[in-house]
Amino acid sequence: MMKPLAASKPFRGSCSLALVLGLALAGAAHAQTFPTRPVKLVVPFGPGGSSDVVARIVVDGAAEALGQPMLIENVPGAGGNIGTARVAKAAPDGYTLVECTIGTCAINPGIYASTGYDLQKDFVPVFLVGGVMNIFTVHPSTAIKSIADLVAYAKANPGKLTYASGNTTGIVAGETLKSKAGIDILHIPYKSTPPAINDVLGGRVSMMFIDLAPGLQHVRAGTMRPLAVTTRERSALLPDLPSLAEAGIPGYDVTSYAALFAPAGTPKEIVEKLNAEVQKIIANPEAKSRIAVTGFDAFSGPPESLAAFVQTELVNWGRLIKDAGIEPQ
Repeated sequence: MMKPLAASKPFRGSCSLALVLGLALAGAAHAQTFPTRPVKLVVPFGPGGSSDVVARIVVDGAAEALGQPMLIENVPGAGGNIGTARVAKAAPDGYTLVECTIGTCAINPGIYASTGYDLQKDFVPVFLVGGVMNIFTVHPSTAIKSIADLVAYAKANPGKLTYASGNTTGIVAGETLKSKAGIDILHIPYKSTPPAINDVLGGRVSMMFIDLAPGLQHVRAGTMRPLAVTTRERSALLPDLPSLAEAGIPGYDVTSYAALFAPAGTPKEIVEKLNAEVQKIIANPEAKSRIAVTGFDAFSGPPESLAAFVQTELVNWGRLIKDAGIEPQ
């Protein structure tokens, strides 16, 4: 009497196998037709910063690469947390992506008590677009013309100088400088980069760490005086400008980046297709030229390499935030 039950086990296994194969085939078929409508890319910052500029270069090439347009939605606030958290709750169908930066990927988890998302649980990596340095600038009316001048003035006048930040990268860059140089500079936070720039241009704030893309135009126009770049190496776009490490702040290295993520649960086939198509966009000579002008070094690689990169960055920035004495807000 028990034989029919024993015979039913392979039948159930066959059903399970058929279901798995069916889902796999359905996912592959979906990926072949994807996308059938525009894809939305959420930039969790206001227009004008490096991340926004690079995102617009990517979307400009999307119609040719994807066969559908990619539309940008700027959702600034809370250092990028608001826009990023919104995408964490979006449908995992490949039609909503978020641009992740050093702030939302690596810094925010260490300086906010709650970000509203868990990068490793709520998202899957799609593509690492590239990395970019920041420029440390001061208002040209000041007498400060070098990092040595800055340190000497700040030590003689503690708390008199101010620095603006329009994102969390600027916060960590500023606090790391204060910690390593042993100086006291007052931090003035802004919701996004453009208003921070405006107050530095107007002389209401002494200095700021500014993304290379918007910073270059002000440096070349003479409306901001550059003191150093934040990476270990100099920039090819500003070869005469030293790095902070060269200028007397040993070990200083702050590099921003941009990456694309999709909500967790997005089918692997769609993620891989998005990765392949964004690689085509980045490889386009016109796009590469436009990206180079912003100071970004364009990258490429599979989603798995982005996952490993982000994990390393979380550890490194967690240590840097702790060393700078920054407490979660």
